[in-house]
Amino acid sequence: MNNAFGQYPARRMRRMRADDFSRRLMAENQLTVNDLIYPVFVLEGENQREKIDSMPGVERKSIDLLLEEAQELVDLGIPALAIFPVTPLDKKTLMAEEAYNPAGLAQRTVKALKAKFPQLGVITDVALDPFTTHGQDGIIDDDGYVLNEVTKDILVKQALSHAEAGADIVAPSDMMDGRIGAIREALEEHGYVNTRILSYAAKYASNYYGPFRDAVGSAGNIKGGNKFSYQMDPANSDEALHEVAQDIAEGADMVMVKPGMPYLDIVRRVKDNFKVPTYAYQVSGEYAMHMAAIQNGWLAEKPCVMEGLLAFKRAGADGILTYFAKQVGYWLKEDSQ
Repeated sequence: MNNAFGQYPARRMRRMRADDFSRRLMAENQLTVNDLIYPVFVLEGENQREKIDSMPGVERKSIDLLLEEAQELVDLGIPALAIFPVTPLDKKTLMAEEAYNPAGLAQRTVKALKAKFPQLGVITDVALDPFTTHGQDGIIDDDGYVLNEVTKDILVKQALSHAEAGADIVAPSDMMDGRIGAIREALEEHGYVNTRILSYAAKYASNYYGPFRDAVGSAGNIKGGNKFSYQMDPANSDEALHEVAQDIAEGADMVMVKPGMPYLDIVRRVKDNFKVPTYAYQVSGEYAMHMAAIQNGWLAEKPCVMEGLLAFKRAGADGILTYFAKQVGYWLKEDSQ
């Protein structure tokens, strides 16, 4: 045999696949509860819950009900959740003042969660689209173009308000240039030296975000608009590496690729090139597609969901934001018993 790896029949590739024990022994990647981050939508009021039609099984919840769900996450060992507030229409403005209101919904949610569950990681979204009347992630000029510098200044105020409330991780998802450096500098100046930054470093202008915009109530604001001038072109991957490199240089502790499964090649390139904590977001559209097929009986729920998330790990993701996180936590717990 000249081939260093041997040829059939001396080497039968199926041999190691013949039994469960040997398949387990040679498994290259594994999905555990430690890989999961659970995104949640929070509402004003008490004892309030609202279904999201485009995201079956996902609900908007008021803080009191979210605290009940957080207990489940803690019991399952899920490390962290990510908060997305639903801003009432009367609090949306052109300058997004509600984004950095110390008594705002996101800020109150952080305080409540950290008071009851100090061990649970709390991640906050730093972006202005839930708070603007037009649904863009920043402040716009008369032509509708998102202005980078004024938006960046407001994002700094928003991130500081989250840190002051007790957020463990602030996650800028807006794609403004220079916002990581500005936020890092402000956090250091105000003594929040251990507040981590998870940068949505490679966030694409994707069509997979529709159900999320329904969930946070920004779909009606953006109407027929788009975010092409600041989110990345789906055609590009080299550009993503430049975005990630810049955010790491400016002080990001972790980086994110969004969406997830259609962009796993980007996850792999980021991990191979930078070897930093790398995350991916299985976004609302991905979740909705899974649930549509599952509810129609076209796909089996558990094996397909688990396979999809394992693919994130194989691509190099250290963690995954997924609306399946809680359910997967229960499945993993059952499998370990």
